[in-house]
Amino acid sequence: MDWSKIKTIFIITFLILDVYLLFQFLKIRDANKYELITEASFEEKLKADEIKFGDLPKAPIKAQYLSAKPKKFKKSDLKRLEGEAAVLKDETTIQAKLGNPLQLSSKFEPADLAAFLKSDVLYGDQYQFWEKNDTQKTIIYFQQSDSYPLYHNINGMITFHLNNKNQIASYEQTYLEGIKKLSASSKEEVLTPLKAIETLHQKGILKPKSTITKVELGYSTLIQLAASQVLAPTWRFVVDDKESLFVNAFEGQIIQFNSNEKSVVE
Repeated sequence: MDWSKIKTIFIITFLILDVYLLFQFLKIRDANKYELITEASFEEKLKADEIKFGDLPKAPIKAQYLSAKPKKFKKSDLKRLEGEAAVLKDETTIQAKLGNPLQLSSKFEPADLAAFLKSDVLYGDQYQFWEKNDTQKTIIYFQQSDSYPLYHNINGMITFHLNNKNQIASYEQTYLEGIKKLSASSKEEVLTPLKAIETLHQKGILKPKSTITKVELGYSTLIQLAASQVLAPTWRFVVDDKESLFVNAFEGQIIQFNSNEKSVVE
């Protein structure tokens, strides 16, 4: 084969490659245009329904599944709780009654419990405030991992019980240990908050004239086994400063919690 034929073959090959790359570029560009158009039209729907929200994270966020296991407390753990009559309800739950009930102010702030959590509760600095329920006279704290809350996880929460004098008289505690990134999974991008909001809107869960007042990323239980569990990244949207809506940040399913049990809306 002479040089002119080889040169011709190279030229044809590069032309084919150029055409292929151009085709791929146009395909990606059109897909991005479609995505932008879809996003814009969805935002118009939200505007029409008078649904408002503030600034949403725009940069891609990568996350990973987590694994954890409920801690099995020992009697030796209870000895660290001075001034408390603590017993094991079962091997994963501590029940403690305070010798001197802790008085709360009439307007409770999470900061009021910060010192008590740090000094009088096992691993207390690893929990964050969730809610105060005046009807049930409880204050709930959820465990966190790397500042991400673990939503409604019955194996990682503290429930404080109030008496009629607005004092913390007792509490129950569970704790997840060995929290780590699941080795079998790799980091991947989570759904954008806007995409998760679209899912809530499509299912009719996000009502017209609503205002999304807070958006945060945490984790919820994906798989619950007897000795361990798998946690998945989860978007939480606070609506009108009172209702929390949850969406699996990988798969996009809507998660509903009822009495600390989870159901998924397909």
